[in-house]
Amino acid sequence: MPDPLPVMPKEALDRIRFDDRGLIAAVAQDCRNGRILMLAWMNAEALRATLASGYATYWSRSRNRLWRKGEESGNLQKVQSMRLDCDGDALVLQVDQIGVACHTGRMSCFFHRWQDGNWRITDDPLPDDVVARFRPQARVAPEERPSAASSDTLARLAGVIRMRRDADPERSYVARLLTRGADTILKKVGEEATECVLAAKDGAPERIVAECADLWFHCLVMLEHYGLAPQDVLRELERREGISGLDEKAARKAIGKDAVLEIDRKA
Repeated sequence: MPDPLPVMPKEALDRIRFDDRGLIAAVAQDCRNGRILMLAWMNAEALRATLASGYATYWSRSRNRLWRKGEESGNLQKVQSMRLDCDGDALVLQVDQIGVACHTGRMSCFFHRWQDGNWRITDDPLPDDVVARFRPQARVAPEERPSAASSDTLARLAGVIRMRRDADPERSYVARLLTRGADTILKKVGEEATECVLAAKDGAPERIVAECADLWFHCLVMLEHYGLAPQDVLRELERREGISGLDEKAARKAIGKDAVLEIDRKA
């Protein structure tokens, strides 16, 4: 339970310019990385409830009542600080987001980016069990987690890596790799591939598995850097299923030769 925020005296409340409905726009911002999470509305009662509990509480225009963010989903927002804009008609709540902010299962409600003349979706919803691990009351020991198909495991891990993208590079290894860019990530993939080969040469099963896990993990980071997902690789494997490896190799050689001939013609 977070500590209550200081009670707001009347003169401070009077500086807030509520609209003719008695509401003010409230933007929730992740206190750790500055990411904009969502926009909601507050009235004086919601503001008082937020200050009293330490959790973000808004006014639901559709339900016409107060609602504490995450009261049903568990995706609570612990308020760390609050800011009022220069005109007094908008608030920013800097919050510690538990779980995801958006009802679609994404970390932020702002997942549409204007790009190339259209709105592009930039983030995929995270699997429910990935989100659940970020809620303290839902965390379980690894041995208690149900087993899952390998594709589900890769998707969950990729979801965690995606969430780490906006984390503090000083505190997150994944964030540090993604911040430093392709050269650092590719160097790590090369190092882990070498370690995997050396483990295989030694023939120790446990070490082979461990080094393969390291390699796969860094490949997932690489995929995230390039905007790809494990499902893209799995689809390619499914496409190749039932095709002779020799035929696949021959086809790629033929494509390569055609490309060289096309370059020669253009030259």
